[in-house]
Amino acid sequence: MTTIPQDRDMPVLAPAALIYGAFALGLTTAIAFRVLIILQHFAPGWVRPVWYFAVVGNLAFFYYRYRIAEKRKRAVEEHGLIGKIEADTCFSPPEREALVYLLRSIKRSPENLNYLIISAFSIMAIGIDLALFLFQ
Repeated sequence: MTTIPQDRDMPVLAPAALIYGAFALGLTTAIAFRVLIILQHFAPGWVRPVWYFAVVGNLAFFYYRYRIAEKRKRAVEEHGLIGKIEADTCFSPPEREALVYLLRSIKRSPENLNYLIISAFSIMAIGIDLALFLFQ
């Protein structure tokens, strides 16, 4: 049976402002990468600053997402949640709190919208680049 270390606090969700701020950062950096090909044609002087924004922004965004993933994995591991679910055992109050945190964290995350919007902008960037290349 896994016990909860006494020096660890229960995981808590990040404030909504941080969640949506990270979402906006990830989305804008993803769009910035896709805009580079267009800037190359119309405003070459902007390619380098936009590229740096995109790279540094992605670094911050993916570090934030890494920390969330680690926090979720730690909650699962520290509370032995997979084994308890597989064994169909009852959950202690801290284990239930950990499960609630995980489920709320997944539900609250706008990552699915991020993936959808990035995919749409990728398709648009490819289409615009092909049109610029074919009709120049």
